[in-house]
Amino acid sequence: MPAASPRAGPSTGEHLMPEANGSQQVGPEQINFVKEALKVQYNVIGLAGAAAFALVSGSVLPLVLAAGLELIYLSVVPHNRRFQRLVRSWKYAEEKRQREIKLSAMFHELPPEMRKRYANPDTMCLAILANYHQLSSTSQLLVMQMEERLQGLLHSYLRLLYAAYQHQEYLRNTNAEEIKREVAELQRALGSDAPKVQEINRKRVEILTKRLEKFDKIRANRQVIDAQCSAIEDALELVRDQSVTMRDPQQVSDQLDNLVRDVEQTEDTVRQVEAIFELAAPGVAESLAPLPAGSPWSRSATGKRVRN
Repeated sequence: MPAASPRAGPSTGEHLMPEANGSQQVGPEQINFVKEALKVQYNVIGLAGAAAFALVSGSVLPLVLAAGLELIYLSVVPHNRRFQRLVRSWKYAEEKRQREIKLSAMFHELPPEMRKRYANPDTMCLAILANYHQLSSTSQLLVMQMEERLQGLLHSYLRLLYAAYQHQEYLRNTNAEEIKREVAELQRALGSDAPKVQEINRKRVEILTKRLEKFDKIRANRQVIDAQCSAIEDALELVRDQSVTMRDPQQVSDQLDNLVRDVEQTEDTVRQVEAIFELAAPGVAESLAPLPAGSPWSRSATGKRVRN
């Protein structure tokens, strides 16, 4: 996902890795392993080969044998734990790919000034990881955990920016003063209107009043989002400064945990507003849990990309 990064044109946001705390394990109750076993490429090829052989030979014997082998296959393979783990990994990879597509689309919808704002924390994450990767090998496990938290914060930051953009567009396209004037005019005319007209206009007043409530809620929520984005920026700057002096990564990790909890609460608030007013674009509410592959900060200090 390209962005306005000062380091390289299409770097910021171009390889955001899926956040560890946002992805959910795909449980066995969510997967039909028999169906997945049927769709395995080699199984499909085998069944197609048996059908072709039966057609060429003019005998149903190949089909009977294939059916028998298929029953044995389906009675054993779907219950195999290794196969189930493999299927879950396939499902997770597909879910991750879909999230990356959705979140990449989010990024490209942002106006240039918001993409530029995103570039700053993205660059800070790169600097933090580059500094902490210089620690001893015994500290690298904590550094890996910190990297996951930084990923989650960066992803949350982008999602919050996208929510802020949605809120901004709504506020820009809604004239609250005009709605208030219309409500006042309708209320003044209620006494002189015919009974049927009064009934209709009372409903209009109710609808317009709800629009005003929505406007006030969106405006307040936009302020919360802006404050949380600023808090993420401040926290990442602090962590970057601490990484220069090689402060204990465990303490930094604990600080990031606290920040992650604050961000999750803000994202919950955003989701609630989007659910009430149906403001979110398709996929936003669900992707406020888990972003597109490739953010520049997912490169190591040597400049190589970190692959999942």
